[in-house]
Amino acid sequence: MDLTAGALITVDDLAMTFTRPRSVVDRLTGQASRIVRALNGVSFRVKRGETLGIVGESGCGKSTLARCLVRLHQPDAGRIDYAGLDVLNLKGAERRAYNRRVQMVFQDPYSSLNPRLTVRQTLSEAIAFHRLRQGEAIGRRIAELLELVRLPSNAAERYPHEFSGGQRQRIGIARALAVEPECLIADELVSALDVSIQAQIVNLLLELQSRLHLTVLFIAHDLRLVRHISHRVAVMYLGAIVELAETETLFTRPAHPYTAALLKAAPELDPARRSVVDAVRGELPSPLEIPAGCPFNPRCPYVMDRCRVERPLLRERGPGQIAACHLESRPVA
Repeated sequence: MDLTAGALITVDDLAMTFTRPRSVVDRLTGQASRIVRALNGVSFRVKRGETLGIVGESGCGKSTLARCLVRLHQPDAGRIDYAGLDVLNLKGAERRAYNRRVQMVFQDPYSSLNPRLTVRQTLSEAIAFHRLRQGEAIGRRIAELLELVRLPSNAAERYPHEFSGGQRQRIGIARALAVEPECLIADELVSALDVSIQAQIVNLLLELQSRLHLTVLFIAHDLRLVRHISHRVAVMYLGAIVELAETETLFTRPAHPYTAALLKAAPELDPARRSVVDAVRGELPSPLEIPAGCPFNPRCPYVMDRCRVERPLLRERGPGQIAACHLESRPVA
């Protein structure tokens, strides 16, 4: 399958490890430092103007992937291509230009803003650094940004602590938009917000994408939000993508047992449809010791001998759908 056709972003076999600090017991017993495999061969593509949702349990590598894409982490292996640019080898002015084109909105609106800067200072700092406006034009641009994210004009003179969580996240979005990016990476954009505010922020993101022709990577664990906002969805498990498909295909005809389990575990608004059965049995294995063969095999209800020794590769399971599973028939969703 050609991952590069029509793609704005192409990620190929990305791998990222962290060395876990040794504890006092490890030092006393002479144990070597242990390696955490955060990303384990991630490959996907994102088309210009689409929203790709990325879902999975906590610890599956979603945020590490996001940080690799914006160069906050340097992967150990693999390639990131952005509109023909080899992202991991960019330096100097080329890297600054890439950082402007691809912006990230962070999960926590409380810690991602400098408490000592007003909103005006926060936004003007980003605009001035990339030399996008000068003089009075910076002030006009700040007014445009506040209007875009639906904040009052007097918000510019206030400090982060004077805003609610949802308002702070709007400021975070405005800061990302200040440098006129082509792509936004939203890492758990609304998970720190009240449920009543989440829909407002997600709908704002949809409006901004349409108005500004943005490409969006929407990282979340709430499947309902992902279904609402995404054109396609990638499912991650232990640092790898196990399924990627068009949104409605994935939600109605999942091809991987883990995807089917996630859908069963998703909260239901209708009490009659809620299940008391554990959708995903067992605990998530440690990234320090990823199981041999298929990483999902210790928890999979369809496990076969082959699954314990051979890691499945992503293969086509239908139009626009790929999954890493030895199972020939679809799991029960």
